[in-house]
Amino acid sequence: MKFLNKIIHELLAQNQDLSEFNIVLPGKRPIVFIRQILEENNYSGFLPNFFTIEELIDRIADKQPVQGISLWLFAFDVYRSLGLIPKDDFADFLKWFPTLQKDWDDILKFSESDEAVLQYMFDEERIKEWAQDLGEDDDVPRKKFLNFWRNMNVFLPILKKKLEEKNWATSGMIHETAKAKIADFAENTSEHFVFCGFNAFTPVEEKLVRSLLRRNKGQCFFQADHYYFDDERQEAGKFLRNHKTWKEFDDNRAFQWIEDDFNQPKNIKVYEVSGNVTQTKVLPEIFKEIENKTYSNTAVVLLDENLLPASLDVMYGVENLNITMGFPLKNLSFSNAVKQLFYLQKQLEKNKSSYYYRDIFPILEELPKSAEDELIISNFRTKIEERNIVYISKKLLDELLSGLSYYGLLKKADHTGIYLDMLIAFCKRIKWLEIDDIQYENVSHFENAFRIIKNQLSPYDFEIKMETLEILINQHVNSESIDFQGEPLRGLQIMGLLETRLLNFENVIMLSVNEGKLPLGNSQNTYIPFDIRRYFDLHTFLENDSIYAYHFYRLIQDSRNVHLLYNALSSGVNTGEKSRFITQIEMESSHKIEHLIIENSSEPIALQPIEILKTEIVVERLQKWKEKVSASHLTSYLYNPIDFYLSKILKTSETDEIEEELSVKNYGNLVHYSLQEVYELLKCKVLKEKDLQDSIKEIDQYINVAIEKLKHQPEFYEKGMNFIHRAIAKKVIENVLNHDLELVRSGNTLEILDIEKRFENVDFYLDGNDKISFFGFIDRIDRLNGTLRIIDYKTAKIKNLTVKIDENNVDEYFHNSERKQALQLCIYHYVVQNLPEFWGLPIETGIWSFAEAKKGVVSLQFDKGNIDDAMQSVKNLILEILNPDLSFIENIKPYSN
Repeated sequence: MKFLNKIIHELLAQNQDLSEFNIVLPGKRPIVFIRQILEENNYSGFLPNFFTIEELIDRIADKQPVQGISLWLFAFDVYRSLGLIPKDDFADFLKWFPTLQKDWDDILKFSESDEAVLQYMFDEERIKEWAQDLGEDDDVPRKKFLNFWRNMNVFLPILKKKLEEKNWATSGMIHETAKAKIADFAENTSEHFVFCGFNAFTPVEEKLVRSLLRRNKGQCFFQADHYYFDDERQEAGKFLRNHKTWKEFDDNRAFQWIEDDFNQPKNIKVYEVSGNVTQTKVLPEIFKEIENKTYSNTAVVLLDENLLPASLDVMYGVENLNITMGFPLKNLSFSNAVKQLFYLQKQLEKNKSSYYYRDIFPILEELPKSAEDELIISNFRTKIEERNIVYISKKLLDELLSGLSYYGLLKKADHTGIYLDMLIAFCKRIKWLEIDDIQYENVSHFENAFRIIKNQLSPYDFEIKMETLEILINQHVNSESIDFQGEPLRGLQIMGLLETRLLNFENVIMLSVNEGKLPLGNSQNTYIPFDIRRYFDLHTFLENDSIYAYHFYRLIQDSRNVHLLYNALSSGVNTGEKSRFITQIEMESSHKIEHLIIENSSEPIALQPIEILKTEIVVERLQKWKEKVSASHLTSYLYNPIDFYLSKILKTSETDEIEEELSVKNYGNLVHYSLQEVYELLKCKVLKEKDLQDSIKEIDQYINVAIEKLKHQPEFYEKGMNFIHRAIAKKVIENVLNHDLELVRSGNTLEILDIEKRFENVDFYLDGNDKISFFGFIDRIDRLNGTLRIIDYKTAKIKNLTVKIDENNVDEYFHNSERKQALQLCIYHYVVQNLPEFWGLPIETGIWSFAEAKKGVVSLQFDKGNIDDAMQSVKNLILEILNPDLSFIENIKPYSN
């Protein structure tokens, strides 16, 4: 820590008792390093006092700072009492006041008079209105702006007065108050102040420093470098060059210090990385280059705080690391669950009769839970997924989740105050569960936030809606972060850029050095235009750029090894453009810079098929499988042997998922079950025209029964795509019935013999006495003009129902998944001819496709061979499945556009 060392040695040279000094710093981070330096120098006296510049200004102003929620509530109470138009409620007020308050603080800090700036804004809007013919409509944006600044010229002075009556002050008001007291403070104080490492001052801070310097009660130590200080074009030295001109710096008091460290030899590497998170994957390779494996003089600077988790993931090999930056609360799971809770409450205001499943599931997943709650949630998910309930009625939710410990949070809140109490009680309760430290901190921060909001709301009588409460909590949480505790004097330092102030490291690794991250650019959130900010000497994005430029150059000026990584991919708000500071170093500095391109490439995945050996237990399961073999088992094997293994040998099944739109499978089931209901009533009779005509009239009733079988709610089919699917299903059923009706009208004799005919124990011999037994269901068996028809319903189109088997292809004919429909019909043919009740009848097998329902049944045809040849091919397929020497090998489906 070269700069801090120089300061301490300079102060010790002035006075061996450092307790005489008050050291003023930009932040508190360097204090621990100063103490270490004193320890290394065997200092045994009292420590100096430490202040941040904000603390010193607060001390001079002697006002009670007010900010955040307490300020917003107080300000709204004042705004409401003035009766200004528009009469915004608290939610609308929060949309503009936080931004206005930052602008107001800027005005108070940097301008001579806040009222002059407010009047200027109003006058400018009046001139713009006068220059345009806006008509009488008050909704014209220009008139809204005019009215806004008219109101602010009334509201803000009164707000300031009301705050002063309570001795409260915003940060801007504190500066304004301190400004009037600085001369007296500097004259009367007996203390000595040392200002260390400052760059940009507000006018009040500058007045304080210069007043103390003039009276020899203060001294300043700056950390500048000739590289950016001497060059007027370098924005990093903008403020320091101005400070150098202070009349307080003369022959008797030198401007300290301007160093020449930046031009010392450095190893600078710039990494163009394809991807944001990919930057973190480069870190282990950079660490290999660092000789000191304790990394005690190394800093990883994250310009994007969201990269912290990914960075920690790749640093598992680093023994000691210290995280200086906080981790934003908003990125943690409990925070997401709280957001979902408030979103649910807003939805319940719109829809009071039911819950959308996607509003409930994330809350149940992300909130910490006890074992009892886990069981209730698991049962709830199973029931909802099994019945495919998209909109859950309040009655059903109460039935399934009423035992949940936090069930009250899922119900419509009667009042925001009551809901806050419930949230506080919930946070207290879950802190007793076995949760990790980060989640415990997360919950504790929220409990504290809920308590603060509850306490701050109590003095006010205006109504807070749930939406407003959500905004309040979001505003509070967005500014909160979890601070990590570590050992700052040992190991690797992980920091944000502002945490690096006054500190120096030999090795600096900086991530996300992109335009828009460093510097932030002209994305200033303000109501005051750029030209007016310039006119009144308020900071603009240009000054902010200069501040960031200084932090950047100051950090690397004392470093030997600098690694700058930026994300070259354009996505979202990221343009994929490297920071202009990198370009400046490349073009203007004398350093040789090494450029590396890191592609986020992945090797093509070697499509090695999964292979599962037929072990002893697998062979045993296959022997059990032989007792109940269905045609669908064989078609599953043809499609992919691994699917067959998973479902038939391991007995696994796919988990149920809620369908917001009817799947192809369930669409087929809807038609299938409806037809089953239709023909179940017509079974065992020769069909008449009236039978079919009556059935056509009752199709809707049959579909409703099918919906019950599917365990779907009737509302599922009332709108959107599912309404269309139901209408299509009805048309398909109508086409099937009309086709049969035409057959009957044409003089054909049609008799329905069976529906969903179950068969089992139909033996099929393989070799010798070795056999398997077929089982399954045949969708429909009827007799048309004396011919027995075995009909299978399919959602898909019909293909390859013409069989061509001869001695050259009989062994492998059905080893082709393209022929699985024919395979299934051959098995049905074999089964039916072996059922006693159908002996001697001519048999025809076929498929009735829902996709082409008007075609009717398309029959299986043998161009070559016969059913016996077909069953020989089926036998070969079964023998392959049973062969212990042949593994189950995955069928890899090629991807095609």
